[in-house]
Amino acid sequence: MKTHHYIFLTTALFIILFYNEEVGINLGILTIIYAVLTFFRTPEKNRTKSFIILSVTSICSGIAFAWFGDFPSFLAVVSSILLLGYRSKNRRMKILMLIPVFVVNCFTFICRIFSFDEWLPKTNTSRLWQKIVAVIIIPLVLISVFFGIYSAGSTHFANLFTNYELDINFWQLIGISVLGFFIAFNYWNYSVEKLIYKQNHIFHNDFKTNDIVQKPTYSFLDIDAERMSGVISFFLLNILLVFFIITFNYEQFYEAVKTPNQLSEETHERVVAVILSIVMAILVIMFYFKSNFNFDPKAGLMKILVKIWIILNAVLVISAMLKNLEYIVHYGFTYKRLGVCAFLILSVIGLIATFFKIQMKKRNAYLFNTMVWFFYGTVLACSYINWGGIITAQNMKRKDFAVNYHVTSINFSEKCLLQYAEEKQNTKLKKNILEKIKNQRSATFLSKVLYYETIQK
Repeated sequence: MKTHHYIFLTTALFIILFYNEEVGINLGILTIIYAVLTFFRTPEKNRTKSFIILSVTSICSGIAFAWFGDFPSFLAVVSSILLLGYRSKNRRMKILMLIPVFVVNCFTFICRIFSFDEWLPKTNTSRLWQKIVAVIIIPLVLISVFFGIYSAGSTHFANLFTNYELDINFWQLIGISVLGFFIAFNYWNYSVEKLIYKQNHIFHNDFKTNDIVQKPTYSFLDIDAERMSGVISFFLLNILLVFFIITFNYEQFYEAVKTPNQLSEETHERVVAVILSIVMAILVIMFYFKSNFNFDPKAGLMKILVKIWIILNAVLVISAMLKNLEYIVHYGFTYKRLGVCAFLILSVIGLIATFFKIQMKKRNAYLFNTMVWFFYGTVLACSYINWGGIITAQNMKRKDFAVNYHVTSINFSEKCLLQYAEEKQNTKLKKNILEKIKNQRSATFLSKVLYYETIQK
């Protein structure tokens, strides 16, 4: 099939799946179809390891959305299918370039539609006119004539058509058709502007030979003065960070016990401070090691001080993680507390990537390219796993289990809550949960969320 075949086919599928339906299983089915069609359409040379992985994650994301139908699974579907389509055509371009490519294509959509030569096959106009006459006009005239004859000869035959009302929501049909075509056209026929291609080299992980030049960053500082500045700065930052770690841990683990609300506030404030500290630390390192000092033979001491600073920052993150885990042990699981763990883990990964950047003499782009994939992995983890079920299952073991909170604020916890209602013989809770499940199951097939179909009443 050619490009226009894929565009019209997936537009038609979009209309069939979403007309008069809510978003549910239909988006999962559409994602899987897109992933499969992309796999078979992609040339063999572009089927790299990353493409194969993205093909699998796109299909899994489609299944996850059909199962849960929530925002994290929607984010996984969108990011997976965009990355897959991008990688199918551009195996050498960096993933970070997807954002400008996506934005430019959305804004140039109208213009590119009318560039028919680029996405529609060239046809012989006279031959096309013959096909229209043969396939549409002649059969339509014959049907009209014989319809008039048969209607005149049979009242019941005429009533079959005159008494029938066409129940079609034309505005919804038009809207869905436009949206489906917009998605299909931009997916199968996106273009990468030359300006964007030219900027791709900025995001390479490794330095080129002409980048390895020993010269000062600024005209008012020679390279020796800049190196000395880095050594003094990182030495002082290490001392400052040691004192901060000591006071930070004293406040967290040795001060008097506080109320849950005070503890919650302080924990979140400290975690924000830690994450900001890590981000600033990485930015400072990126500033000093953007080019020159990666290859400066006299920068050995500065590299040692930077590595010590990275290790001390990792200790700070671990301290915050331990306090957050202690908080979870005392007061139970919530989405926010799990989110804090995720952010702190990503912070550690960022520090490890920074360590490798210095050790292997990589460009700053290496950090961005690496962290994009880890953020994507985090999105997949959020969408594939029923965190609501895990939170409720763990908190049910606690004596202070807050039933109403888990009913109203935790998603996909109905299985655990039904089990809890049975154990505690809470008929009111059981009735409310069963009513919610019934409402979810009453949706049409394509609008369903499969999770609710698997709950045994």
